[in-house]
Amino acid sequence: MKKIIKVVLLFTSIVSAEGMFSIGHKNFGLTVGQDSAYGNNYTVLGVNANYFVVDNLALGASYSQWLGDDPSIGQVTVPVTYFIPLTSVFRPYVGGFYSHTFMGDDGQGNDYNDYDSYGGRVGVSMMTSGSSYVSLGWVQEFSDNGTSTQSRGYPEFSAGISF
Repeated sequence: MKKIIKVVLLFTSIVSAEGMFSIGHKNFGLTVGQDSAYGNNYTVLGVNANYFVVDNLALGASYSQWLGDDPSIGQVTVPVTYFIPLTSVFRPYVGGFYSHTFMGDDGQGNDYNDYDSYGGRVGVSMMTSGSSYVSLGWVQEFSDNGTSTQSRGYPEFSAGISF
């Protein structure tokens, strides 16, 4: 049993040190999605950047803009994501994040309050080449506007490059 554990730990350390998930690598991604809020439908476009502070652990920042209706919505997010080094092609991930959402008016004089949210994400990233990836996962987000706490879950898809 100890030999099996040693082999698994050795393999994990070899896999974790390779490729775009190793310390010092940076990746940039684009996010495209659909969401609804305040009775309106939005197209969500985003850009994100991550830096691997240690093998398989990324700290990042992202910005997304919700387009197509009023009120205008922009969101800044700070994520922390750990990529589980199971294989060199597929990497399941788990992470947490904090977001601040900037709310505009609805064009009819109604102002909306900015708010904060936090949550977690799980999914899998697939390396499509030595420097690119695609990811598919699930996000669970919690927000508190001071009078009530809300929770919502949604799928996420992203693609990016690393160097």
